[in-house]
Amino acid sequence: MSLHTADVRWIADGDFAANTYSRAHVWEFDGGVKVTASASPLVVPVPLSDPAAVDPEEAFVASVASCHMLWFLDFARRDGLVLTQYTDKAVGRMERDQNGKMWIARIDLNIAAVFQGAQPDPQRLAVLHHQAHEACFIANSVRTEIVTNLV
Repeated sequence: MSLHTADVRWIADGDFAANTYSRAHVWEFDGGVKVTASASPLVVPVPLSDPAAVDPEEAFVASVASCHMLWFLDFARRDGLVLTQYTDKAVGRMERDQNGKMWIARIDLNIAAVFQGAQPDPQRLAVLHHQAHEACFIANSVRTEIVTNLV
């Protein structure tokens, strides 16, 4: 078992009772990294949100994409492949569930990987991505559909 922590800090800025307070806040992680966070401007209009900050929905999508990538890199290395670059233009889709609640129903991982030497065939890549998906702690923790697209 392991524990993973994040300190989330918000300080009042604006009129809380009138619902005109800032949603900007800070995430701080155990290694000392601080990230400016906010509600999404798609949910809370600017200036009450910070469009330059990371919102929870973006962080969720990035977390899924990052977890998948780290496992993919490991399985590719174990398979004797050498990667020189990996990019993912991940996209999360929010929609309402059967009870009317908003959720991220689907995440598309749009992955481009560059290998040293010959590019592995599509079937080999599919197996490696399947292994990465099955091993990803984040994917194993959510009900969101996660789709891997190779670009």
